[in-house]
Amino acid sequence: MTTSEYIINVNEADFEYEVLSYSQNIPVVVDFWATWCQPCKALDPILEKLILEANGNLRLAKVDTDENPNLAIRYGVRSLPTVKAFSQGQVISEFVGVQPETRLRDLLGKIVPPSPANLAIEKANSLLFLHQWSSAEKMFREILEQHPDLPSGQLGLARSLIREGKIEEALQILCSIPASREFSQAQTLLPYAIALKDLQDEKLAEETDLDIAFKNSIRLAGRSNLPAALDGLLDILRQDRHYHNDRSRLVILSLLELMGEEDPQTRQYRSELASVLF
Repeated sequence: MTTSEYIINVNEADFEYEVLSYSQNIPVVVDFWATWCQPCKALDPILEKLILEANGNLRLAKVDTDENPNLAIRYGVRSLPTVKAFSQGQVISEFVGVQPETRLRDLLGKIVPPSPANLAIEKANSLLFLHQWSSAEKMFREILEQHPDLPSGQLGLARSLIREGKIEEALQILCSIPASREFSQAQTLLPYAIALKDLQDEKLAEETDLDIAFKNSIRLAGRSNLPAALDGLLDILRQDRHYHNDRSRLVILSLLELMGEEDPQTRQYRSELASVLF
């Protein structure tokens, strides 16, 4: 098991201090497990990964129920693994059994107390949603002045810069985001950012009709006409599913990531992409 200040083993003797008292300041996720429990072994690495990603906003306390049966009885644990989240000394959330990482991320995200930085990120992201790219860029830069290593701030700034056509700086940021939940989003954005940089540098090929269609789609995206760009890229896929080593498909995924799941058109285009590919 990974050990750190935020991932600890607790027992009946120190549960009061390490969980109940500690949760007065920072939420504590308690994992009730046992050495013979195979689902527990599947859940452990996912939980630990997400706790470490929380950067001190959560603590994971592991309780071996064989060695601490009174704690299992006290909290009504009848099946393993059982996970209970404590805040202010009280259980505020719980689940039983192994959960997908996306579900766990959602559950844990709801119990992390909002920090001033996270609230600022939320406000800046709302500016992105409203297509106020310049204002969003300014706010993300202000956040990063205070928290230069904040991945969510770095990703948000990169999104702003892409939408403003400031691709060189956006690429530098996307390529420097550290291992975090934002890292995979950054990797998804890279194909479009690279394609837009190639367009600006006049490096996109024009040898075939599909090349011309691809270049036009990137130009449309650069003008913030993402739906028209996606329509063009989907048409390329219908003619050649592996155009230029899947470049069209990868740019489509980039644009959908750039639009965000909150955009009502994102689901529609994801469905269209699936119908073309499968």
